[in-house]
Amino acid sequence: MAEREGSLFGEVRRMARTSGAVTGIAARIAGERVFGIKTDQARHAEDLKQVLGGLKGPMMKVAQFLSTVPDALPPEYAAQLAELQANAPPMGWPFVRRRMAGELGPAWEQKFSSFSHEATAAASLGQVHKATLLDGREVACKLQYPDMPSVVEADLRQVKMAVAIYHRLDNAINQDEVYVELVERLREELDYTREAAQIRLYRLMLAGIPNVNVPEPVAGYCTPRLLTMNWLTGTGLKTWLETNPTLEQRNALATALFRAWYIPFYRYGVIHGDPHMGNYQVAADGSLNLLDYGSIRVFAPKFVGGVLDLYAAVRDDDAARARHAYDIWGFKGITTEQIDVLNDWAKFLYQPLIEDRIRPIQEGSDTQFGRDVAQKVHAGLQRTGGVRPPREFMLMDRSAIGLGSVFMRLKAELNWSRLFHETVADFDETKIGERQQESLRIAGVPVAK
Repeated sequence: MAEREGSLFGEVRRMARTSGAVTGIAARIAGERVFGIKTDQARHAEDLKQVLGGLKGPMMKVAQFLSTVPDALPPEYAAQLAELQANAPPMGWPFVRRRMAGELGPAWEQKFSSFSHEATAAASLGQVHKATLLDGREVACKLQYPDMPSVVEADLRQVKMAVAIYHRLDNAINQDEVYVELVERLREELDYTREAAQIRLYRLMLAGIPNVNVPEPVAGYCTPRLLTMNWLTGTGLKTWLETNPTLEQRNALATALFRAWYIPFYRYGVIHGDPHMGNYQVAADGSLNLLDYGSIRVFAPKFVGGVLDLYAAVRDDDAARARHAYDIWGFKGITTEQIDVLNDWAKFLYQPLIEDRIRPIQEGSDTQFGRDVAQKVHAGLQRTGGVRPPREFMLMDRSAIGLGSVFMRLKAELNWSRLFHETVADFDETKIGERQQESLRIAGVPVAK
């Protein structure tokens, strides 16, 4: 009973802290859009970042998430929220000892030869401790913060309110399906046994792919709230870039990153949905350490085929094929004019894959180009009555945008078209389905009924 009350009051306190920020956004948007009252959105967005950045858990993750979804929030808020990192203050040693005892039993310390008292990293839903097993293996132990399920639900209610109010003021994109997808993915991230299975899945899919390192979960040391995997040694991507690596080194890392993301998608129908800078490290040999496997999405093979259909439609300027592709994706009842508007966004994303030459992911020095295209698409959708993006669209779009921004940070210059065509060679929907089901079975990933 005491634990339940603690959970309830914790949720109430959290809602009190976040409600002001969320309703503040809504009021400011309403004031400007409806009444013409000009507000300093950049300053208010900075205030919001400070409020959410001090919170552990999903609200910070949701903010990062929404910052990459076009038109989920105004650009001033999206820009600030995109900077949020998992930097919540770590839990102290007394908490860790109790938590570990709850996961591995009262004699848990006897299962390690060493276990760091201080957290080595803070994640959105938990914190990471470095430890050594009795056989000498160095491992990372990700331990979930307390009461995360109720925290997730409290935060999701706040996000739902903010998105609903924003949609009433701006009808360009209906976010209902996006929210449903967000709910499902966040609830899945609470289960660390599921994440362990997803790590095993990636080890299968990326076996033999050069310069990509995937950790290995440790059997007997994983529970729904504890994930133990071998320790990957590396330098954070932002720090590595500060060492001024050569173009050759940056291109090699970008190539590894491209393959780590798109080989699973185009050959297995699986995508990693959290492409932000904190999820990569560079190993001493220049290879890529791929971290955090909580946000994984499995797609029907037909959807993957639709992605390739849209690529071909953009390449060939084929309106009929584009309509077919959007139908496969789940955009129902859209008009010819709306397809033309959506194709502007598709051309922006697919252009590097169409041009068979070495080039940066985005040419020119205009870092706002992507935003300009997004604003043009937003205006077109608003003019034509708005669309309801299907759930599947969200993580695909987010991955493309997130990876593109990392490639821009790397200043990589590659033949993206050649990389893409190597990846989709011998594409076959039936074979994708067979590979997908077999890999999910071997890895033990739970499949929705």
